[in-house]
Amino acid sequence: METPDPPPLPDALAARSGLVAVVGAGGKKTTLYALASRLDRAILTATVRIPIFDRQVTKVFVTDDPVATVREASAWPLGLVPEREREDRYLGYEPEAVDALAGADVTESVLVKADGARTRLLKAPDEHEPQIPSTVDTVLPVASVQAVGKPLIDEYVHRPERVSAITDRSVGDEIRPRDVARVLTSEAGGLKGVPEAATVVAVLNMVDDAEDLDSAREIAERVVAEPRIDAVALTSMIAEKPVQELYR
Repeated sequence: METPDPPPLPDALAARSGLVAVVGAGGKKTTLYALASRLDRAILTATVRIPIFDRQVTKVFVTDDPVATVREASAWPLGLVPEREREDRYLGYEPEAVDALAGADVTESVLVKADGARTRLLKAPDEHEPQIPSTVDTVLPVASVQAVGKPLIDEYVHRPERVSAITDRSVGDEIRPRDVARVLTSEAGGLKGVPEAATVVAVLNMVDDAEDLDSAREIAERVVAEPRIDAVALTSMIAEKPVQELYR
């Protein structure tokens, strides 16, 4: 059922507090940044590689002791990473380190990039993905509605052969709304590695015009029917109010 007056982004995504992991493709980083800017005391971190994000937070600390670093923090949101790998990206912590950070009661929100997608619009994870902390409170599987109509190829899809296996479509076929829905609701896709106790809010991102909205609504109706999904948020992170519609 669609919520007529969508709540603010942190409430719509069940991300007002606790440990929140973002997976999938088509807007993970923009979702994290949008959340961090709307929360009072948020930490932004990762369990996988993450591009340099210094401009999205007050400061990024490169530290092997994130708990001690946060105890000394005075400005928010705060970025935490264990190492700078290259000029353009940081490494992420082991999931256990993020569990310890979230359990140390040093902040209200810990926002985690727990998956990689190489800027594609849709993905299905490999064997070693995603890297979700075990104590996660909320998982946000993300997909871009703008994958609809695109061919199922590497230009638009990360690991197209795995998406093909989930959707029973061939590599090169046109992606349909039902294909995006299958990926988001699959145990080999958006639900892979999600702890049973976690809240799951699927995020259909890049809903930037009327055509996108029509496709997103069709996807949302299918996704919200999956019992494991608690809600589906239709979002445009470039809008002043990112949540376009919310289905529960």
